[in-house]
Amino acid sequence: MIEVGHVLVHEDVVKENFVCNLNKCKGACCLEGDSGAPLNADELDILKDIYPKVKPYLTEKGIRTIEKVGTYVKDFEGDYTTPCVDVNKECAYVIWENGITKCGIEKAYEQGAISWKKPISCHLYPIRITTYPEFDVLNYDRWSICSPACSFGNELKVRVHEFLKDPLIRKYGKDWYQELENEVSGI
Repeated sequence: MIEVGHVLVHEDVVKENFVCNLNKCKGACCLEGDSGAPLNADELDILKDIYPKVKPYLTEKGIRTIEKVGTYVKDFEGDYTTPCVDVNKECAYVIWENGITKCGIEKAYEQGAISWKKPISCHLYPIRITTYPEFDVLNYDRWSICSPACSFGNELKVRVHEFLKDPLIRKYGKDWYQELENEVSGI
């Protein structure tokens, strides 16, 4: 583990390569899994507030799901997540463009309808954060559906933390990211 401020970073985050390759995976991470995207407590009110502005960007299935269960749910472990349209199916905020899943929240952000990009867990994927009272732990979440991203990252020689520079800065700030870069420069 590498310690940067109040964050422990697993070495895989700075050693392994990764670049999303949506043309290959089609955004499968938004379609599969045990539950929706993990949410922080501070994101719950944001989702409620932005929903009216995000709704026009969503699919009918997604709208029906959100209006039935809410803008977020508790999963089987008691954690807050985005709702899924069916058990182990796509996130209710998923939209489709040219056969590839995209995020309706992010689309609303890109169109200037809202000022919040999307849940940080989505923005940071494949990094998953485990939060403890005094520190966070960043782990690289390996999933077979991301093998095209691993291959593409190897081809381009881009490490996980480099690919996720913007969301890491969003979460922890520029100074934190620069400190991470300084720590890993010798690795």
